[in-house]
Amino acid sequence: MTKTKSERVLCALYELLEQALPFDMGRARNDTLPAQIPRAGWFCLRDGDPGEPDVLLSPLTFIYEHVAELDIVVEGESGRRDEVFDKIKRLVGLVLAQDRTLGGECDYVEAEAPVPVDVPIEGGDALKAATIQLRLTYQTSDPLA
Repeated sequence: MTKTKSERVLCALYELLEQALPFDMGRARNDTLPAQIPRAGWFCLRDGDPGEPDVLLSPLTFIYEHVAELDIVVEGESGRRDEVFDKIKRLVGLVLAQDRTLGGECDYVEAEAPVPVDVPIEGGDALKAATIQLRLTYQTSDPLA
């Protein structure tokens, strides 16, 4: 069975991130935070919201600005945690800049700056976490195709 346009775009984004981010980093799609965060960090791509499309009538075309979310979580002592988080954020920016069309699956992808937060953990070092919103612009002939 053929995947929908939105699923093809999200799969292409996930594969791009998976290849670019450190191999020892935890990774998931639409999943919950694991009990143990790998030393290199953890990311989770969430499908997000396709939003209301702009519609062209001839030919019938639905233009989406789909907002997916990339959760990043790192743990460890403060200085190392900040360094790892910054490295991951920089890698995400670099990989998106190299392929804004996700191999031709979308018209354009861009990221918004994350707002990091420290999440205290009882008896351990805090987690540093943030969600990067990724705006995926693409077109389809049918909202369900």
